[in-house]
Amino acid sequence: MKYSKRYIVFGVLVAAMLIFKLEPGASGSGTVENFRGANLQAATWNPLIASSVNDNLLSLVIDNKEYTNENHTFYMDDQLNIMVPVNILRDALNCSAHVYDGKRLLVEKHANEVEFSLGASEAKVNGTREVIVSPFIRKDDTYYVSLNDLANYLDYSYSWDIQENQASAMDTSDSATIIPTRYDLREKGRAAAVRNQGTFGTCWAFAALGALESSLLPEEKLQFSVDHMTMNNGFTLTQDDGGEYTMGMAYLAAWEGPVYEADDPYGDNKTNPDLTAVKHVQEMQIIDGKDYEKIKESVFLYGGVQTSIYNGLRSSQSKSPYYNQKTNSYCYIGTEKPNHDVVIIGWDDSYSKENFNVDLEGDGAFICQNSWGDTFGEDGVFYISYYDTNIGTHNVVYTKIEEPGNYDHIYQSDLCGWVGQLGYNKDSAYGANVYTTSQEEELVAAGFYAIGKDSQYELYVVRNFEDAGSLTQRIPVASGKLSNAGYYTVDFNQAISLDAGERYAIVLHMITPGSVHPMAIEYAADEATADVILDDGESYISTNGARWDSVDTVEECNLCIKAFSKNR
Repeated sequence: MKYSKRYIVFGVLVAAMLIFKLEPGASGSGTVENFRGANLQAATWNPLIASSVNDNLLSLVIDNKEYTNENHTFYMDDQLNIMVPVNILRDALNCSAHVYDGKRLLVEKHANEVEFSLGASEAKVNGTREVIVSPFIRKDDTYYVSLNDLANYLDYSYSWDIQENQASAMDTSDSATIIPTRYDLREKGRAAAVRNQGTFGTCWAFAALGALESSLLPEEKLQFSVDHMTMNNGFTLTQDDGGEYTMGMAYLAAWEGPVYEADDPYGDNKTNPDLTAVKHVQEMQIIDGKDYEKIKESVFLYGGVQTSIYNGLRSSQSKSPYYNQKTNSYCYIGTEKPNHDVVIIGWDDSYSKENFNVDLEGDGAFICQNSWGDTFGEDGVFYISYYDTNIGTHNVVYTKIEEPGNYDHIYQSDLCGWVGQLGYNKDSAYGANVYTTSQEEELVAAGFYAIGKDSQYELYVVRNFEDAGSLTQRIPVASGKLSNAGYYTVDFNQAISLDAGERYAIVLHMITPGSVHPMAIEYAADEATADVILDDGESYISTNGARWDSVDTVEECNLCIKAFSKNR
């Protein structure tokens, strides 16, 4: 029977405890000798119990989300504590969790800070040392921490169900937010180095890569090449022409980069197109305009957030009525559109409105990192009021960065990424991109854009594609809902085996509430995309998934649907 071993172990344990608790004379007139097993130490019993628990399906339910040891490497240790991998904490507990110098784990949520040192029997909880039973450890290149301890110090309830072999934890904090009223990534070692764009119009790339570098800190201290991003993409703009955040997203989503700054240094008017990406960016979320709570949460959970402002300054030494040089504070209120990108690295809800040159209704500012060197502002950083017209209107956070070996192949036809939208004047549409394998492969994931909040998607694969009629022979592989707009990679619930040279299609059904054209497309929209390549793909679109039209007959464009595979 599935649980027989576990029940035997616990049965023996309970029996031993009951016998041990009997006192002489408790029944009859004889005396009761001590049961030998009752004197066994926890060092003997606990490993037996833990082994029994770990041999079966072990599950965690954290804030109503379930995780099992079939998909994650958590386990019960010999102190009967559930040890969870640090890499699931951010999503599971909705907290900030980072390892410093390979030795120290800092977990933050609400107003709580819990710091664990590798192998130590104490943790620092809001500055006070507390004894813990199961230390923070590294095992098989994975860091683990006790869920029991995290629950105790992060205002969670915790329970263990022996019948279900399941641990449960639920946030019981009275706080309505997971973030403090002030936060600064510089103080956490999570802000990228300040850099200087010089005379070039490359702020968009510095902001994109600065936010990306921040999202990898403190575990990885990397610096990526702005020259490569601005000179090796699908757009026709030069470094003098400027750019905007969707260009950086397209470059990263296409695996054109990032590459290391050391391999392609900035400002020498040279680049190396043969360099390959040192990271694969698989998810970039766009935070809805002026959603300050979500922007702050993104900084707290992921790192720097790329955002756009109207900049009334022309250099680090220039003056503007919107900028207070004494307090390094900026606020623009007007109708000018954004013309500069920076990185939000923190906030201060109590930052005085008196620090700004304009009269404001209230306090509060975002802490922003510029790309004008460390002689500007506060060592390269300045404060932008919450009341600034443009701050927080366009925001990108880099939420899923993986190693280059995550997939063997990327299939795509949209190097310029999300340039516009296509649809049928309603909030849903079907799209399909057709590709041909280079060898025997397993199709395992697809990448696409959600153009708005709360988009629902369905993904399908069509094997042995012949013509548009083949698109009705769909194999469902994934579905879900996305809270934010942005670029996403979704792993399939089953790998699809493909033959060498096989033509196949990725079919995407998108439903984006409030939209009329829910399918992201690449097309020649302006000077930047004038040279877009439109004959490198085969795309189809449908209003209902039954009757399909070639995209070429509707609009000269490519659908933004990528495919990812592994060699078979």
